[in-house]
Amino acid sequence: MNQKDIKVVIGAGEYRNNPGWIHTKEEELNLLNKDDWDRMFKYDDISAILAEHVWEHLSFEDGIKAARMCYDYLRPNGYIRCAVPDGFFPNESYQNIVKVGGPGPKDHPAASHRIVYNYKTFTKMFHSAGYEVRLLEYFDEDGQFRCNDWNGADGVIFRSKKFDPRNQGGKLQFPSLILDAIKTEEKG
Repeated sequence: MNQKDIKVVIGAGEYRNNPGWIHTKEEELNLLNKDDWDRMFKYDDISAILAEHVWEHLSFEDGIKAARMCYDYLRPNGYIRCAVPDGFFPNESYQNIVKVGGPGPKDHPAASHRIVYNYKTFTKMFHSAGYEVRLLEYFDEDGQFRCNDWNGADGVIFRSKKFDPRNQGGKLQFPSLILDAIKTEEKG
């Protein structure tokens, strides 16, 4: 691809909140398949990757492998904006919906969840792959919501306090743990 500023959405579902980004599905760009990546991109080619509710479908170990794969194709100072269900959100109904294996039939979106992250485990996973991490939206161990300023122009996460209508009006219904994982230098 010869685009000047390549931005990629991994696991694009029904939401197309990021005009100008390349929207991909697992069948064409599997996070763990180097051949898929090589077919579409070159090393150090991508400026930004967005993954909304994708990483929870991987084991912790495969999450590290996927993050390392992305690292190879990101430009220096490129980033992954990543959102997953938040394991510290103090809402029993939410936790039941996002739990490992999901709450019901095999066709439920959460049926293939392999892990529920909290900000500590999610940060650790990206640090293990060589990234610097900036938390954007998350709950802490005490169930307190934390939010740092972030710009949707750098990648819209629909399931966020900022953009999801279910989370407006002062009460969070379906938040996400959101971070930016930044490629700061080449892996040694």
